[in-house]
Amino acid sequence: MSSRGSERFSSGRPVEARDRDSEGRARNARPRDGLGRPLPYGADGVPRQPEGVVRTPEETVAEAQRLLDEGKPFHAHEVFEDAWKSGPEEERELWRGLAQLAVGLTHAARGNVTGGARLLRRGAGAVEGWASGTRRSRPYGIRLVEVAAWARDLAEDVERGGPVDAAVRAPRLRA
Repeated sequence: MSSRGSERFSSGRPVEARDRDSEGRARNARPRDGLGRPLPYGADGVPRQPEGVVRTPEETVAEAQRLLDEGKPFHAHEVFEDAWKSGPEEERELWRGLAQLAVGLTHAARGNVTGGARLLRRGAGAVEGWASGTRRSRPYGIRLVEVAAWARDLAEDVERGGPVDAAVRAPRLRA
Protein backbone atom coordinates (compact mmCIF):
# COMPACT_ATOMS: atom_id res chain seq x y z
CA MET A 1 0.00 0.00 0.00
CA SER A 2 2.66 2.55 0.89
CA SER A 3 6.34 2.62 0.26
CA ARG A 4 9.31 4.04 2.11
CA GLY A 5 12.94 4.30 1.36
CA SER A 6 15.64 6.54 0.03
CA GLU A 7 15.60 8.01 -3.42
CA ARG A 8 18.52 9.81 -4.96
CA PHE A 9 18.11 13.06 -6.77
CA SER A 10 20.53 14.34 -9.40
CA SER A 11 22.51 16.04 -6.64
CA GLY A 12 23.46 12.57 -5.41
CA ARG A 13 22.22 13.11 -1.89
CA PRO A 14 19.65 10.67 -0.50
CA VAL A 15 16.20 12.00 0.25
CA GLU A 16 13.59 10.04 2.17
CA ALA A 17 10.71 9.11 -0.12
CA ARG A 18 7.21 10.09 0.94
CA ASP A 19 4.71 7.43 1.91
CA ARG A 20 2.30 6.88 -0.99
CA ASP A 21 -0.97 5.04 -1.33
CA SER A 22 -1.73 2.61 -4.16
CA GLU A 23 -2.67 5.53 -6.44
CA GLY A 24 0.53 7.45 -5.73
CA ARG A 25 -1.03 10.09 -3.43
CA ALA A 26 1.07 11.17 -0.46
CA ARG A 27 -0.11 9.41 2.72
CA ASN A 28 1.69 9.20 6.02
CA ALA A 29 1.80 5.50 6.90
CA ARG A 30 3.36 5.98 10.34
CA PRO A 31 1.33 4.49 13.16
CA ARG A 32 -0.40 6.99 15.44
CA ASP A 33 -1.45 7.05 19.07
CA GLY A 34 -4.98 7.70 20.30
CA LEU A 35 -4.50 11.45 19.97
CA GLY A 36 -3.22 11.16 16.41
CA ARG A 37 0.46 11.78 17.23
CA PRO A 38 2.84 9.96 14.88
CA LEU A 39 4.76 7.07 16.39
CA PRO A 40 7.96 5.52 15.01
CA TYR A 41 7.55 3.13 12.09
CA GLY A 42 7.01 -0.38 13.41
CA ALA A 43 5.44 0.78 16.71
CA ASP A 44 2.02 -0.45 17.73
CA GLY A 45 -0.49 2.30 17.13
CA VAL A 46 -4.21 2.85 17.15
CA PRO A 47 -5.94 1.67 13.97
CA ARG A 48 -6.44 4.59 11.60
CA GLN A 49 -9.84 5.74 10.48
CA PRO A 50 -10.27 4.94 6.81
CA GLU A 51 -10.45 8.09 4.70
CA GLY A 52 -13.26 9.00 2.36
CA VAL A 53 -15.96 6.87 4.00
CA VAL A 54 -19.42 8.09 3.11
CA ARG A 55 -21.77 7.62 6.05
CA THR A 56 -25.28 8.80 6.76
CA PRO A 57 -25.36 11.77 9.13
CA GLU A 58 -26.68 9.48 11.88
CA GLU A 59 -23.80 7.03 11.32
CA THR A 60 -21.34 9.93 11.35
CA VAL A 61 -22.59 11.20 14.70
CA ALA A 62 -22.65 7.71 16.24
CA GLU A 63 -19.12 6.84 15.04
CA ALA A 64 -17.70 10.20 16.10
CA GLN A 65 -19.31 9.89 19.55
CA ARG A 66 -17.87 6.39 19.97
CA LEU A 67 -14.39 7.68 19.16
CA LEU A 68 -14.76 10.71 21.41
CA ASP A 69 -15.88 8.46 24.28
CA GLU A 70 -12.77 6.31 23.72
CA GLY A 71 -10.54 9.38 24.03
CA LYS A 72 -9.77 9.51 20.30
CA PRO A 73 -10.83 12.99 19.23
CA PHE A 74 -8.29 13.06 16.37
CA HIS A 75 -10.01 10.04 14.86
CA ALA A 76 -13.46 11.58 15.46
CA HIS A 77 -12.23 14.62 13.56
CA GLU A 78 -11.52 12.39 10.56
CA VAL A 79 -15.09 11.04 10.67
CA PHE A 80 -16.48 14.59 10.73
CA GLU A 81 -14.09 15.55 7.93
CA ASP A 82 -15.48 12.76 5.74
CA ALA A 83 -19.00 14.15 6.31
CA TRP A 84 -17.77 17.67 5.57
CA LYS A 85 -16.22 16.57 2.28
CA SER A 86 -18.98 14.22 1.11
CA GLY A 87 -22.12 15.81 2.51
CA PRO A 88 -24.42 18.36 0.96
CA GLU A 89 -23.04 21.86 0.49
CA GLU A 90 -25.53 23.37 2.94
CA GLU A 91 -24.19 21.15 5.77
CA ARG A 92 -20.47 21.59 5.23
CA GLU A 93 -20.14 24.35 7.82
CA LEU A 94 -21.83 22.13 10.42
CA TRP A 95 -19.45 19.21 9.86
CA ARG A 96 -16.42 21.49 9.55
CA GLY A 97 -17.31 23.11 12.89
CA LEU A 98 -17.68 19.72 14.57
CA ALA A 99 -14.33 18.66 13.09
CA GLN A 100 -12.75 21.82 14.55
CA LEU A 101 -14.18 20.97 17.97
CA ALA A 102 -12.67 17.48 17.80
CA VAL A 103 -9.29 18.90 16.73
CA GLY A 104 -9.52 21.47 19.52
CA LEU A 105 -10.02 18.66 22.05
CA THR A 106 -7.11 16.83 20.45
CA HIS A 107 -4.78 19.80 20.88
CA ALA A 108 -6.01 20.43 24.42
CA ALA A 109 -5.32 16.79 25.37
CA ARG A 110 -1.86 17.05 23.81
CA GLY A 111 -1.12 20.07 26.01
CA ASN A 112 -1.32 22.71 23.25
CA VAL A 113 -3.11 25.40 25.25
CA THR A 114 -3.23 28.12 22.59
CA GLY A 115 -4.19 25.89 19.67
CA GLY A 116 -6.68 23.88 21.69
CA ALA A 117 -8.54 26.90 23.07
CA ARG A 118 -8.53 28.67 19.71
CA LEU A 119 -9.94 25.68 17.81
CA LEU A 120 -12.56 24.97 20.47
CA ARG A 121 -13.83 28.55 20.23
CA ARG A 122 -13.66 28.58 16.43
CA GLY A 123 -15.63 25.33 16.25
CA ALA A 124 -18.20 26.63 18.75
CA GLY A 125 -18.71 29.73 16.64
CA ALA A 126 -19.02 27.67 13.46
CA VAL A 127 -21.71 25.32 14.79
CA GLU A 128 -23.63 28.20 16.38
CA GLY A 129 -23.36 30.18 13.14
CA TRP A 130 -24.63 27.23 11.14
CA ALA A 131 -27.50 26.68 13.59
CA SER A 132 -28.60 30.33 13.50
CA GLY A 133 -28.35 30.47 9.71
CA THR A 134 -30.47 27.37 9.24
CA ARG A 135 -32.60 27.81 12.35
CA ARG A 136 -31.78 24.21 13.25
CA SER A 137 -30.27 23.80 16.71
CA ARG A 138 -30.56 19.97 16.83
CA PRO A 139 -29.67 18.54 13.42
CA TYR A 140 -29.51 14.73 13.57
CA GLY A 141 -30.12 15.03 17.30
CA ILE A 142 -26.85 16.98 17.87
CA ARG A 143 -27.34 19.50 20.68
CA LEU A 144 -25.42 22.34 19.03
CA VAL A 145 -26.09 24.97 21.71
CA GLU A 146 -24.91 22.63 24.46
CA VAL A 147 -21.92 21.42 22.42
CA ALA A 148 -20.86 25.03 21.78
CA ALA A 149 -21.15 25.80 25.51
CA TRP A 150 -19.07 22.67 26.28
CA ALA A 151 -16.37 23.88 23.89
CA ARG A 152 -16.20 27.37 25.39
CA ASP A 153 -16.08 25.99 28.93
CA LEU A 154 -13.31 23.59 27.97
CA ALA A 155 -11.37 26.39 26.26
CA GLU A 156 -11.45 28.37 29.52
CA ASP A 157 -10.31 25.32 31.51
CA VAL A 158 -7.47 24.69 29.06
CA GLU A 159 -6.29 28.29 29.39
CA ARG A 160 -6.32 27.97 33.19
CA GLY A 161 -3.85 25.15 32.76
CA GLY A 162 -5.92 22.21 33.80
CA PRO A 163 -4.95 18.85 32.35
CA VAL A 164 -7.32 17.48 29.75
CA ASP A 165 -8.22 13.81 29.52
CA ALA A 166 -9.89 13.53 26.11
CA ALA A 167 -12.19 10.67 27.13
CA VAL A 168 -13.28 12.33 30.37
CA ARG A 169 -13.88 15.72 28.71
CA ALA A 170 -15.54 14.37 25.54
CA PRO A 171 -18.76 16.16 24.63
CA ARG A 172 -22.17 14.48 24.54
CA LEU A 173 -23.33 15.25 21.02
CA ARG A 174 -26.83 13.93 21.61
CA ALA A 175 -29.04 13.91 24.70
